[in-house]
Amino acid sequence: MTSTKIKTNRSSSFYKENPPNGSSDLQLIKVKDKPPNIRIQIHSSIKTPLIDYKKLSWLCPVNTNKSNDRNAAYSEIDHETFMLEYKKVFMPQSPVKRCLQYYNDKEKEQNSSSSSLNTLAVNTTTSPKSLQNVNVSEQPSFDVRDYLPLLHCVKKTEDKKVLQRESIQTLRPILTKHPFERTATENDLIFSNLQNFDFFKNNIEPDVLKELSVLAQLETWPDDDFVVYGKTGIHMVLKGSVVPKYTPYLVAGVDGVYPSKFTCCDENDLPLLSAGECFGTWLPYEDPFSEELSVITLEPNCEFLKFTVSDYRRIKEHIKHREESEKLDLLLHCEQYKLWPKQPVSSLAETVEWVVYPPNTVLASEGYKSPFIGFILSGECHVLRQVEVFHTLKNGKKEQRTKQVVVGKLSQHSSFAEISLLLDEPLTCSIITTTKVRLGIIQPEKLISLDDVTKQLLRQSNTRTFGHLSQEEIQTEYLQQELKRQWNEFKHSQVLEVINARGIRPGYGKWSKK
Repeated sequence: MTSTKIKTNRSSSFYKENPPNGSSDLQLIKVKDKPPNIRIQIHSSIKTPLIDYKKLSWLCPVNTNKSNDRNAAYSEIDHETFMLEYKKVFMPQSPVKRCLQYYNDKEKEQNSSSSSLNTLAVNTTTSPKSLQNVNVSEQPSFDVRDYLPLLHCVKKTEDKKVLQRESIQTLRPILTKHPFERTATENDLIFSNLQNFDFFKNNIEPDVLKELSVLAQLETWPDDDFVVYGKTGIHMVLKGSVVPKYTPYLVAGVDGVYPSKFTCCDENDLPLLSAGECFGTWLPYEDPFSEELSVITLEPNCEFLKFTVSDYRRIKEHIKHREESEKLDLLLHCEQYKLWPKQPVSSLAETVEWVVYPPNTVLASEGYKSPFIGFILSGECHVLRQVEVFHTLKNGKKEQRTKQVVVGKLSQHSSFAEISLLLDEPLTCSIITTTKVRLGIIQPEKLISLDDVTKQLLRQSNTRTFGHLSQEEIQTEYLQQELKRQWNEFKHSQVLEVINARGIRPGYGKWSKK
């Protein structure tokens, strides 16, 4: 059989093979008479599918041992199987999210490797349109539905047992270090994790627990059937389990009351203490190595978090001494108490309590008895007095109204309401906080417990808060503040009128702040 050669030239015609009756004659056809090459165009929104080659090889097995001559029934079965299962060859494509996706390093590596393999399987080059789509998908979304899954994923559990288990896992590696080797961040972690346990949360003040967290120790008992003496301090089980020998096995002793007696535990009904449970006491004993409050280890390598009695008492005394010094320093910085003797100032400082008030809080009202005596440690308060003024209505009528005018302010190291509580009389002014204020206050019941000498000094050293102002002075101050307010409103209205007349819009165009 002779082969037919196709000859082409650069003119607007070409040769087509047209062998009539087995001949090899060539027929010349013009380009304009050539039928168009019709192809089905896929819509741009339909992406090129990704092929799963494992399923493709399963669907079309290559078997060279079988002969090429297959029977019709076998070919028909293969055809039907192929037509039913061919859709599984194409990998499902997940929809493009409209928000940024967050992966860890392992997921990023897996995603990058899988995407590179898919790109090689489908196409070796990346079109600019696909790059443009990728950049658009990485833009932040303003649709709240895209962020709801992330919000639900980071939801923290509120199960107490789970929180305690996580806290123990955090505490154990930190406690392996000595107290002087830990950083401030690690000490804060100890404090925050201890607050997940009921004993430390309910029986220790937060400031004491924070100081005590710095001195936390780790005790490890290598063998079982060891005795751990609970009178040396408070112990919390971190690993393993123990059984107490006597009940009670845990005495907080915050109020300083010792237990009346100890009862030996029944061997058939021994309470089991596991991880997260505490035993011991804060109270000092003459014989700390006695069997009361002691436990026996049931497992080897038991670990305990320990706070010693001496550390607890030393921190309590240190905090108490620091608070007393701070209270005494506050009183001595007030102008009225600078010349007081040491004994009355110390007795007055013992009655002071610390409180914090947010801005715009009414501490005392004019015409009512003050609830306490206040000493300002930080912050600022405004002093207001009431004044009777005439107010003109829209119809021209006048009516008398009671308004308040700011007559002064109380700043750091100022006091108020001493005379109101001592003489049991109403205040002459109202006091409102303008910033966050920390106060040292004396309650009325503690003021009664003071001795007569201290009460007499309080009465002689203090005057009524802004009680020297007359009604004329208050009205004059009110008129000045009212005129100042009206002048500020007039200036503001004139400025707005000029701005609007000139078409000036602050924040837009050349008036925008860059």
